[in-house]
Amino acid sequence: MSKTLFTSESVCAGHPDKVCDAISDAILDAALAQDPNSRGGLESVVGANKIALFGEIKTTAKLDYKKIATDKISELGYTSATQKAWGFGPESEFSNNIHQQSPEIAMGVDQDGAGDQGMMFGYAINETPELMPLPIALAHALAKRIDEAREAKELTWLRPDGKAQVTIAYEDGKPVGVETLVLALAHDEATTAEQVRKDAIDKILIPVLDQYKFDLPSDENIIINGTGLWHIPGPESDAGLTGRKIVVDTYGGYARVGGGAFSGKDPSKVDRSGAYAARYIAKNIVAAGLATKCEVGLAYVIGQPKPLMQTIDTFGTATVSQEELEAFKDKLISTSVKGINDTLNLKRPIYGQTSAYGHFGKQDLPWEAITKS
Repeated sequence: MSKTLFTSESVCAGHPDKVCDAISDAILDAALAQDPNSRGGLESVVGANKIALFGEIKTTAKLDYKKIATDKISELGYTSATQKAWGFGPESEFSNNIHQQSPEIAMGVDQDGAGDQGMMFGYAINETPELMPLPIALAHALAKRIDEAREAKELTWLRPDGKAQVTIAYEDGKPVGVETLVLALAHDEATTAEQVRKDAIDKILIPVLDQYKFDLPSDENIIINGTGLWHIPGPESDAGLTGRKIVVDTYGGYARVGGGAFSGKDPSKVDRSGAYAARYIAKNIVAAGLATKCEVGLAYVIGQPKPLMQTIDTFGTATVSQEELEAFKDKLISTSVKGINDTLNLKRPIYGQTSAYGHFGKQDLPWEAITKS
């Protein structure tokens, strides 16, 4: 019997990189709500008392970029009331550097071609009900629980930034227990490290592990705030950038990821839509019992409507032939850019919900739907 360990991490919605993802996706959603044919690659940067927008867009929508950005920042917990103490908030210095989409990019996309070149991967495994790898599923659940405890004022000492890291023990490739748990929790100055630890175990770790039917690891394998204290959350402590958490956004390192990030990109950008289609195919293959784990790969070239590469790897777990897997994929979805957008109905304002706790494993997203064949 061989034992191995695997670790994944997630971050809270108030993490600086996730603040940027949320701003970029909020702008995209606002554009799509007015003009479903909006296109863009929208980038946000936040730092000590600064907010900056970059990127390109093509839309008929009328957008108040500053209001969208500052409303989102306030929603995430960085408010006017905390601006001075935390060095960041809706009154931070703002600059908008977004420009019109290049006509050379638009030329290809106007003909239903891909908005960029690139490769992307989708993955599914039967370790969890959501058919996601267990380490990242648990990490996301913990990060979300941290935010819920702060927003509901269950833990009044919490501040809007944090991280969760989970190490799972595997025996012969099957998860058997939680080996180590690490939380980083921004908190107020009045709360001791001992109280932070007790509350985190009682209100965050135990409820989530109970949900997944796992016990806590040994006390020495529960690490809360490795340096002891963390008082200043967000961009004052660490700058943020759109797209910098792509491993958090996907499968926690358990499966391959493509070359491009997701947030702020409309579905003509196959970095995003292709990754969603690949997950949709992989998840449906596993859900149908055709394999216990599956990785789907796609690759595109700018301006061309169909992928240059399509692969399905079930790692020796398939219950049917490769030809049957290919036929299942072709019946499920056309992997042309138009086919993906039409099947998954991606030209709508649904992207805000992807900007925290990953892009995969959430029931309400169209690429998570299980289609009965």
